[in-house]
Amino acid sequence: MAEFTLLLGADLGEPPATFARATSLIAERIGPVTAASRDHWTEPWGFRSEHPFLNRALLVESAMDPALVMRELLRIETELGRVRTTGGGYAPRTLDVDILFIGGTVLDQPGLTVPHPRVHLRTFALGPAADLVPELIHPLLGRTVLELLNQARHGA
Repeated sequence: MAEFTLLLGADLGEPPATFARATSLIAERIGPVTAASRDHWTEPWGFRSEHPFLNRALLVESAMDPALVMRELLRIETELGRVRTTGGGYAPRTLDVDILFIGGTVLDQPGLTVPHPRVHLRTFALGPAADLVPELIHPLLGRTVLELLNQARHGA
């Protein structure tokens, strides 16, 4: 069993309702959701949008292979209306689910890098994660989630 720290994000549709459905599907298909962060409304990151983003972290226990978890998360995104742009880049979305951490595991596989390669730069991800795992140490940076959040907020 491993503990996955996931981040849900959305700025289109009804994000709270989408998150409720996504959480249910994650619990059914991947494993029990053991905790959820408070909701964090933030400005979009990497693009302009009229809508703020809702972000929420989840802790999920799963014995599934991480690559299979990622495939299932992508399937859930699509089922809940996610449309990926052909040009790449960031855009508004009904649902985005990222794997931020899998405990202290480090993975670098096609389509899956853990810890998330930009987590330490993103207060919108670190804030919800800090609600749940503030003392989790980033296995590559040697700093806790809370330390990384403080560093990202202060540009240090």
